[in-house]
Amino acid sequence: MEDSIIHILKQIGEDPSREGLKKTPARFAASMKDLTKGYSQDLDTIINDALFTAETDGMVIVRDIECYSLCEHHLLPFTGKVHVAYIPDKHIIGLSKVARVVDMYARRLQTQERLTQQICDALDKVLQPKGIGVIVEANHFCMMMRGVEKQHSSCTTSALKGLIKKDPKTREEFLRLVS
Repeated sequence: MEDSIIHILKQIGEDPSREGLKKTPARFAASMKDLTKGYSQDLDTIINDALFTAETDGMVIVRDIECYSLCEHHLLPFTGKVHVAYIPDKHIIGLSKVARVVDMYARRLQTQERLTQQICDALDKVLQPKGIGVIVEANHFCMMMRGVEKQHSSCTTSALKGLIKKDPKTREEFLRLVS
């Protein structure tokens, strides 16, 4: 990876041997490994048996989970917040596990649409809840720094299953509580 970065630096007209850039290829390689560490993680290891017997059938919501990812089209960051809600059937999950699932999928080259669906599908698989909803709100640097250069644009995506999708009152409660 470092050789590729040296080549890219030369292609943009930089001198990779100058003082400020000497260690950039190694720093970039380390950064990319960290920013894409989700590829080396798996759902079972993250959950690690942190399922507990549900003592409620009320909606469980984890809001404002910070999210950092890389757009697969331009390799530029997109950042935002993820809101997850589920209605337990038999199990609840440790709250930090929800954030870890978000991070596992966010730390890959992504589209926001796929990220939203992957989080929803993974938690649905693990919890088998009565309903689940995921909303991702993000700002994309590929729209802010290049192309149309719209600094205040944002994107919102959602994935819904079960009661949160099918029952209008439950969906309304979900949307009200996460907004």
